[in-house]
Amino acid sequence: MNNPKLKIGLVGTGHLGKIHLKCILASDKYELVGFYDANSDVRQAIEKEFNVKAFDEVEILINAVDVVDIVTPTPFHYELAKKAIALGKHLFIEKPVTSTPDEARELQSLSKEKNIKIQVGHVERFNPAFLALKDVSLNPIFIEAHRLATFNPRGTDVSVVLDLMIHDLDLLLSIVKSPVVGIHASGVALVSHHADICNARIEFENGCVANLTASRISLKQMRKLRIFQPDAYLSLDFLEKEAQVIRLHDESNLSEERRNELMPLETAKGKKFIELNSPKIEPTNAIQMELESLATAIWNNEDPIVDIEDGMAALELAHMIHDEVKKSSAKVQIEN
Repeated sequence: MNNPKLKIGLVGTGHLGKIHLKCILASDKYELVGFYDANSDVRQAIEKEFNVKAFDEVEILINAVDVVDIVTPTPFHYELAKKAIALGKHLFIEKPVTSTPDEARELQSLSKEKNIKIQVGHVERFNPAFLALKDVSLNPIFIEAHRLATFNPRGTDVSVVLDLMIHDLDLLLSIVKSPVVGIHASGVALVSHHADICNARIEFENGCVANLTASRISLKQMRKLRIFQPDAYLSLDFLEKEAQVIRLHDESNLSEERRNELMPLETAKGKKFIELNSPKIEPTNAIQMELESLATAIWNNEDPIVDIEDGMAALELAHMIHDEVKKSSAKVQIEN
């Protein structure tokens, strides 16, 4: 039996909001009831361009739907989400989930009371390169991430940690299932009032260490994640949507036929053999996929793939890094 389409309302039709709108219109899981944007000129333009109903009051839109998709600037997420939860509506909230961890914790508590599903828009979980690792056993001892972007004034109302690095923080926490025990971070504000480039070293209780760099003043784009573990090296390119898995095998564990297929390498630990695999990449529309995964979670009464707890955890870690950046900057100023 097919599930009936869920009625959805979109709040916020800026650059990303328009992408959400197109994905919803292309989905067979949702019926777009309409949208709301605080700017009346934008409402009129979007209504005309996409032939979808514009609502003059956000409360009326929320009342008319099953799901609310919040794609507004982050400072508005909390109040909009509270209104939706109070009316019993499920939620998709773009990242970061809220401005502060306290706001996220309150939304978590309210959603549990009302049995509301909340999915947070950490879209890299749905990137084909990351999905290609679904059958690969991960046991990292070191992780390195670089997320570099050319300058764009959009998003500079927050630090690069909340703007860009938070993507990798979510990925990191989804991979390493261990408490964070140490953070060292530094950042520099060059073209905005917040850090525009940041490096963070994160230490976990299980011994894993992650080194993350994010910049929005780079001359080139880069979104890469590298995972080092005792039996393998994994490289993900989120921009090019590519994945590689390189494994080292002991000579004693391989047949002669298998050894002839692989590349030999002399090491301090004896002769090893290199196996290079490129997992199959399935093309996807990551934003449409994350939106539709929420519909599946609602129909099956299961936790969304990136739920409110995940969004809150990434936000908490981002704020801890942000605090370390402030301490580091203050120390440099005092010493100079």
